[in-house]
Amino acid sequence: MRALYPALTDGHAYLDGAAGTQVPVSVIDAIASAYRAGIGNLGGAFAASRRAVEIVAEARAALADLTGGTADGVVFGPSATALAYRISDALSRAWTAGDDIVVSRLDHDSNVRPWIQAAGRAGVDVKWAEADLVTGELPVAQYADLIGPRTRLVAVTAASNAIGTRPDVAAISGLAHAMGALCYVDGVHATPHVPVDVAALGADFFTTSAYKWSGPHLAAAVAPPELLETVWPDKLAPSSNEVPWRFERGTLPFADLAGTTAAVEHLAALAPGADGAAPASRRERVIASMTAVEAYEAALFARLLGGLARLDRVTLYGKAARRAPTAFFNVDGLAPRAVAEHLAARGVNVWDGDNYAYELCTALGLEPDGAVRAGLVHYNNAADVDRFLEGITDLAR
Repeated sequence: MRALYPALTDGHAYLDGAAGTQVPVSVIDAIASAYRAGIGNLGGAFAASRRAVEIVAEARAALADLTGGTADGVVFGPSATALAYRISDALSRAWTAGDDIVVSRLDHDSNVRPWIQAAGRAGVDVKWAEADLVTGELPVAQYADLIGPRTRLVAVTAASNAIGTRPDVAAISGLAHAMGALCYVDGVHATPHVPVDVAALGADFFTTSAYKWSGPHLAAAVAPPELLETVWPDKLAPSSNEVPWRFERGTLPFADLAGTTAAVEHLAALAPGADGAAPASRRERVIASMTAVEAYEAALFARLLGGLARLDRVTLYGKAARRAPTAFFNVDGLAPRAVAEHLAARGVNVWDGDNYAYELCTALGLEPDGAVRAGLVHYNNAADVDRFLEGITDLAR
């Protein structure tokens, strides 16, 4: 499988997947093929335009299979951040003084700041769900006190992009729905690592970024079409009023959408069925593959965590029982950038800083430098982990 990724031939250990993955040759070929075949904008009477229509439809169906949503509820945008701003602006027009929203300290700032800013414009209160700074958990019990009859929205992550914590989103969304609130789930860091079922999560909106799971740089928000029908974003007068089109400002990146479909197909092909034969539908293949990915990454992550645990000078943040394979740590006496530079010199790619987990890093006392982040995805292997651990061991002696 690693041979499908041209970038991996450079010999580096890519433990930077939490910020963006490399892409397989099938995705590269799909994007190139779309341009070679000729594509036009939507609504034309010619073949190139019809190809664009087909590309968009195929990409919506692929995202629905990846997340368990429906194709008519898939909204594409340039990034999860851009979509959060777009949707928060539209939803907040129905908020009034005395209403409130709930955000969490665990989240990436893209699922915090757009909501806070929208709340400020609408004159509604903001309530905070706090992470346990020792365990890294996001306790569900606090939401019973935070969510009330005037709560309009609860924003929560399906997995922390910094410390990996996977909160009990289904329990949180259940409390939100019991009070008539919507639940907006940031699924960007969860989607590359686990099977996703938006209905089981109780997500009214679920965002995911293709470049985090071997696709091109674009994102999607998945929601029930009937919910989207009740929301009216700003749009151009001649653009479509239909769902999901009315949420997509301007011309879509058609070639990248072709690459997105190819990326879902890539994920769906990672694991055969138990009897050696592929399951019948793409959705079934996605579930089988991502179940296998979750198990594979968990074993590899245990190797990484075990190595870090043996080093006295390493401080690891977050110890949640359910977590994505992402380690956030510091080496005593060394700046995070110095650690990242040392590893880069050894051909190991990691990130340093707050990684936009601004509220969490502030609560942990890590701003402005943050910490070092090493994350695993399905194309990493034991050799990558061992080279990383050798580099950290050198520093921690």
